[in-house]
Amino acid sequence: MAALMLQGCGSDVGKSVLVAGLCRLFANRGLRVRPFKPQNMSNNAAVTADGGEIGRAQALQALACRVEPSVHMNPVLLKPQSDVDAQLVVRGRVEGTWAARGYQDRKASLLPIVVESFGRLAAEADLVLIEGAGSPAETNLRANDIANMGFAHAADVPVVLVGDIDRGHVIASLVGAHTVLDGPDRDRIKGFLINKFRGDPSLFDAGRLEIARRTGWADLGMAPWISAASRLPAEDAVILERPAAGGGGRVVVAVPMLSRIANFDDFDPLRAEPGVDLRFIPPGRALPGDADLVVLPGTKATLADLAFLRSQGWDIDLAAHVRRGGRVLGICGGYQMLGRRIADPKGLEGQPGAADGLGLLDVETVLTGDKVLRPVNGHLRGAPFRGYEIHAGRTTGAGLAHPLLSFADGSDDGAVSPDGRIAGTYVHGLFASAAARVAVMSDSAAVSSIGDYETVVDAALDDIADALAQVFDVTALSRLAGLGQRRVVRENDDRNFAALQHSGSAKPTPDWKLPW
Repeated sequence: MAALMLQGCGSDVGKSVLVAGLCRLFANRGLRVRPFKPQNMSNNAAVTADGGEIGRAQALQALACRVEPSVHMNPVLLKPQSDVDAQLVVRGRVEGTWAARGYQDRKASLLPIVVESFGRLAAEADLVLIEGAGSPAETNLRANDIANMGFAHAADVPVVLVGDIDRGHVIASLVGAHTVLDGPDRDRIKGFLINKFRGDPSLFDAGRLEIARRTGWADLGMAPWISAASRLPAEDAVILERPAAGGGGRVVVAVPMLSRIANFDDFDPLRAEPGVDLRFIPPGRALPGDADLVVLPGTKATLADLAFLRSQGWDIDLAAHVRRGGRVLGICGGYQMLGRRIADPKGLEGQPGAADGLGLLDVETVLTGDKVLRPVNGHLRGAPFRGYEIHAGRTTGAGLAHPLLSFADGSDDGAVSPDGRIAGTYVHGLFASAAARVAVMSDSAAVSSIGDYETVVDAALDDIADALAQVFDVTALSRLAGLGQRRVVRENDDRNFAALQHSGSAKPTPDWKLPW
């Protein structure tokens, strides 16, 4: 079994991108590669073909490997519903809501499940590339750990620690981790990688030597700031703290940043579209008066975020936007908010209760425990789309007589107001299709210059893999992972392989679509 685990000095150091890039790098070299993350925490989820949900980063990494995503690639997913509790998803299925303190005790019972899922992937792969969560240096979380060192020891896999030089203090981060880890955890780490360097890399040669001297870990390379990473979907909500500035595009799309915003990857294709000025509106700011389209996004807590929306005055802004002739789209929880009423009688997303909606669509929603998880495809205003549903609500009402889209099986989804300017749907991923993207914004003279988003992502993965091959010691990484020499393209073959890549014969055509 060949496996390698990338852990980080903290969140947002680029572990997900590096694992995706390495997945594509080794897949391009003819290996059967699988991604794995024991435990993820994210409200951005992807739906697998068998109707489970996993972190969207692992779905992206599956794409990098050119395989279908599986619930075993992320057997434990935590989806925060408030500041103190989260929904627990095990192998794609919801197992209830847990308070943070209670979950710490629950983790120990999940370790055998996590290790078994890893074993299933290892049995079908030449190499499994594993992503940790947060940092192993958070020693207060070490007891019952399943995300980092606890898993690494249980599965007996080597670890490489990633530091982010862009945020500064990378020497202190790596050396500090070496200092606070106990002996067995420290010895499990075999080397380090540095990520996101800007400028002349030789300027940090002395720093890399200092880290290696103080830790004894192998220096396995330093990645530059890779611009292609900006073309990938971003899993963490950290990206929302750095909202895109007005890009000058002729179509302005505004998205209010709800407190429990979920599946905000819906908007990555718009972020990449030069003709669109995508604006995430943070709390405390009004919705822009020049918006062509306001999109209410998905949320992990619909009633709570409806109250949050009103507390920000966004309901007033939205009413003014509609009076000016603006258009509104609600996705999943946002769709539910657009209706006349929302009820959560069993308290599935918080305290039991109900509230009046925004009243822009003639529908009502009751949250139920029967969660819908499925990939879908069909047509929107004649434009083909692929996407997925991931929701617990059941929506009824006269507004459903005018659906937004139709599925391939002949059923419909969503609702459109009589004047055609307000619409809602449960389907995530509509903007990934160029044709559907234009259809949604048709009244705004929208055009697409990037095509289907999956082609953008696939090309970015190849670019990242090529960049990492230039700066990482791939032979050393292969050796640490336990790959036999005959399974690896050796350094002296890289020139021949580069020629194959240029001809295209080294890159199989992807045989599946993005699940978002």
